[in-house]
Amino acid sequence: MGLRAEAEAMLEETLEDEDLFGWPLTITDPSGFSAHLSGGFTDISRVIDPETGVAVTGRLASAVVRLSTLSLEGFTAIPRGISESTSKPWRVDTVDINGNACTFKVQESNPDRALGVVVLILELYTP
Repeated sequence: MGLRAEAEAMLEETLEDEDLFGWPLTITDPSGFSAHLSGGFTDISRVIDPETGVAVTGRLASAVVRLSTLSLEGFTAIPRGISESTSKPWRVDTVDINGNACTFKVQESNPDRALGVVVLILELYTP
């Protein structure tokens, strides 16, 4: 097994194990198909304005999931942002550290096919 395959296998332990860094996520595609899985999750509330360099109030959330897990769970596509406002988005539902439910839509996705993960840039969503 090469180092990349080993690294992807180690992600199953570190990224998906909720006793380590894994966080419970429910991913739903635009058709309504969903799966419960674990991945990395961040949700911070301070953003730097790139034009001025000033800190502004905002919310920046992201999730990281293994591509192999998405496939095993039955997804046939990688989550991605949907720009048409009339179409249903890919969603990520989770809870914050205090147990408050949060629903996000996928704004952007960045697959890393060398390591076998996809980083999902999220924004708050009200269905």
